[in-house]
Amino acid sequence: MTSVSFVSYSTPGLCQSVAMLPPAGHLLSLLLVIGTGGTVPSPRLAPQGCYVAEEAGERTFRCSQAGLRAVPTGIPNDTRKLYLDANRLASVPAGAFQHLPVLEELDLSHNVLAHLSGAAFQGLAGTLRHLDLSANQLASVPVEAFVGLQIQVNLSANPWRCDCALQEVLQRVRLAPGTGTGIVCGPGSRSDLVGQEFLPLVGEEELCGTGRGGARHSTDVALLVTMGGWLVLVVAYLAQYVWQNRDGTRRPLKRAPALPVPSEDSSTLSTVV
Repeated sequence: MTSVSFVSYSTPGLCQSVAMLPPAGHLLSLLLVIGTGGTVPSPRLAPQGCYVAEEAGERTFRCSQAGLRAVPTGIPNDTRKLYLDANRLASVPAGAFQHLPVLEELDLSHNVLAHLSGAAFQGLAGTLRHLDLSANQLASVPVEAFVGLQIQVNLSANPWRCDCALQEVLQRVRLAPGTGTGIVCGPGSRSDLVGQEFLPLVGEEELCGTGRGGARHSTDVALLVTMGGWLVLVVAYLAQYVWQNRDGTRRPLKRAPALPVPSEDSSTLSTVV
């Protein structure tokens, strides 16, 4: 006689399996996606302390006072305003925002930024309009970071090194209204400039003797000195030439020796003979 064995299932195990099923609404959505041949979108979670908002009809991503030490990932690519202020960002690497093709406003103020890559704003040339770098630890920024950007920038409350490099940066950007007085020379500047506002010094002080523009300035000075030396030589030669000719005109002309004039007696005597 063949014995038949049965496998029994306990009721608690069955209940546990049923409890692990997804909610009915999620299950229905999953079945609809599979039925249409689509894929399940993966959710993009915002970093802790960050959130997405609509401000004046524009997608805004706020990460203010979130304790961030690096530019966060997961920022929606349709973000137009990005606030990363009041964090602990020490640097901005190359291409940090290149995945944000419509970004118009970027706030990096009140961090501890001491380094800015020359390609920090790569990919934002056609969209970025406002940039806030105030209240950081920036002594200098590479002028390459602003090439191609048409932005209004706030550079106040940083320990700037006042030199030619900073002048070049200011030629690339427009300062936000009322922020120029906040650009003050920091410890890296000449000792007599520390603590002074930068903008009034641009046309009054010699800031290109050292630093980024020093080589070009030295070359210009050397060229001017050389041209001045040649000019002095030419003037000296002309002066000497004129003086010599002037002396020659003052000297008396040498008279030619006078020929003897025959007298009347001698003429008569020669005729008689």
